[in-house]
Amino acid sequence: MKPATAAVSIGLAAAGLSWLARAAWGVPSAIGAGRGAIRPYAAASSHYRDRKFHNTRSSSPVAAGEQASIGAAMLTRGRSGRPERAVPLATPLAPAEAGDLAVTWFGHSSVVIEIDGHRVLTDPVWSRRVSPSRVLGPARLHPVPVAAEALPQVDAIVISHDHYDHLDRDTVTTLLTSQSAPFLVPLGVGAHLRRWKVPEDRIVELDWNDDVRIGSLTVTCLEARHFSGRSLVRDTTQWASWSVVGPEHRAFFGGDTGYTEAFADIGARLGPFDVTLLPVGAYDDRWPDIHMNPEEAARSHGDLQQGTPSSGIVVPVHWATFNLAFHPWSEPVERLLTAAEAERISVVVPMPGQRVDLARPLPHRRWWSGAVS
Repeated sequence: MKPATAAVSIGLAAAGLSWLARAAWGVPSAIGAGRGAIRPYAAASSHYRDRKFHNTRSSSPVAAGEQASIGAAMLTRGRSGRPERAVPLATPLAPAEAGDLAVTWFGHSSVVIEIDGHRVLTDPVWSRRVSPSRVLGPARLHPVPVAAEALPQVDAIVISHDHYDHLDRDTVTTLLTSQSAPFLVPLGVGAHLRRWKVPEDRIVELDWNDDVRIGSLTVTCLEARHFSGRSLVRDTTQWASWSVVGPEHRAFFGGDTGYTEAFADIGARLGPFDVTLLPVGAYDDRWPDIHMNPEEAARSHGDLQQGTPSSGIVVPVHWATFNLAFHPWSEPVERLLTAAEAERISVVVPMPGQRVDLARPLPHRRWWSGAVS
């Protein structure tokens, strides 16, 4: 081999090794706790059997025989699922005191809910990628509207489950110093927080139907139909939806879930809700059990409203920020609006960063149309 050729080969090899090192940097910590650290907190649950959690109704993350078609779709999807132009952002406005009922959506499932003078932050993810690696994995489709350090002080931080697009190590580390609120998590997820040095007095682990008082609020961990896992080992931690009930108002946060009849029971016990924050994106016929589509979100709202879908307001989440499926970028909200119109459901669609006072919601505006043809 000529010296020049050898030098190029060595340079390329060094560059490749450097890239691999950057891709792997911090991955073990980001993955979180292992099964051994999780099991002592999970094993007491009636939903934990054979060293893993289970849905009430049999569910599969992917329909049988569909793995190959998903791989092929990943290779051929191109820009499908991405906006064609920049996603518009709003400047977050946080009043000095929390309102009676308002939401500020920061993208995906990250929301500050203001309810009866309290603030609750859901599934905070501020990293560029939803992955254990800072180099590989789904990247943001729009910037964060505000730095995590600039969030107003909240009374509780609620986590639905441990997938990377809902539980992010770097965001947790930031909130550990910028906030003083407790982290409310399903069983087992606390082990990840302990791995990341969150003190024990800021971790509250709950099983389905357990609740905790936060000021004048009652926050209840509730059933969802999903799965968990931050590595090849799945379902070692619980997944959940959540209700936040104050003296005057009620909110429901769906987290990440497929349609489940459990929502009717939740509505009967804890509803109707003034606002339901429901996931509407990342659905596909190949994984119908664990991600509901927009029509199922509308149906879920009706179940949570004790069979009266025209009551309360739906705020769609789990869309627009990360490309996690194969549907067009704006399809989730368009389909939701069509389904909602048929059922006379009120829908509010904030743009990322926008605060909406739900007692006085703004006139409907299709802000997302500017990001698509």
